[in-house]
Order: sequence, then structure tokens, then C-alpha cells
Amino acid sequence: MTLEALFKGRMVDISGMMARLRDAAAAEGLPFGERNMTYNSRLAQELGKWTESEDKIEDYNREVFQAYFAQGLNIGETAVLMAVAESAGLNPKEAEKVLAERRFSLSVDADWERSRQLGIRAVPTFVMNGRMLVGAQPETALDAFVRF
Repeated sequence: MTLEALFKGRMVDISGMMARLRDAAAAEGLPFGERNMTYNSRLAQELGKWTESEDKIEDYNREVFQAYFAQGLNIGETAVLMAVAESAGLNPKEAEKVLAERRFSLSVDADWERSRQLGIRAVPTFVMNGRMLVGAQPETALDAFVRF
């Protein structure tokens, strides 16, 4: 779906939001490309659960971030996720099997239910001791949140 369709009627300055995201990514040395689309990340989440069990979650997260935010790829497509898995050092054929069997669907459902119970409506949201910090935050804000 286009970003315009996603935010229709919500008075969101998409170009301003994208500029802020670009600036935040640049400040952290992260790649960030031009985006005008958003894609369903459900399969990417399910594959991410698998990568946890393979001890490759950090590699996978880096590669899926690159695919989605820097390259603008549709991370809802199995072929894209297989390439992401391979880039993260995982077996793409096994990744395809994990997705076809929806092995981690219930685990992701449980994560979503926990998020609903906590009132989480945005990603990322940091939760600690009953407090929440919403949105991408600079290291200083995260440090202050943890120390509070």
C-alpha cells in the first residue's frame, strides 16, 4: 500500500516524517532509501522467530532492515525473504520451508496479543517496569529510560 493510502485522513506530513527517519538513520550510520510504499511484515516476523532459534536474529534483523528501509523491497514476498535469509547466513530453502509451513505463526500471534495487552500501537516501543518509550530514539533517550 502507498504511504499516502496508509496515512489517509490522519493529517500526517509524510515527507516530513520521512525526512526525520532519514536523519535519524543517518545519525546512526544506517542506510535509508526513498520509500513511498509499506508492506505487510507478517512473514518477515515469522521468519525472524525462526532466526532466533538459529542464533541469527541480529544478522537477519540487519538484512531485513536493509531490504525494507534501504532498498524498498516487499518483505511480504517469500522470494525476498529467502534472499534476506541467505544474506544473513541462513539456508534459503529452509527459510522457504519455515514460511510455507507457517511454523512460527502461533508465536507471532502470541507476540501480537501481548502487544495489544500492553497497549503498544507503534514500532519500536520499549517497555520497562510498566513504562513505555515509543519510537526510534537516540541513545541518550534510551539510556535515560533505562536509568529512570
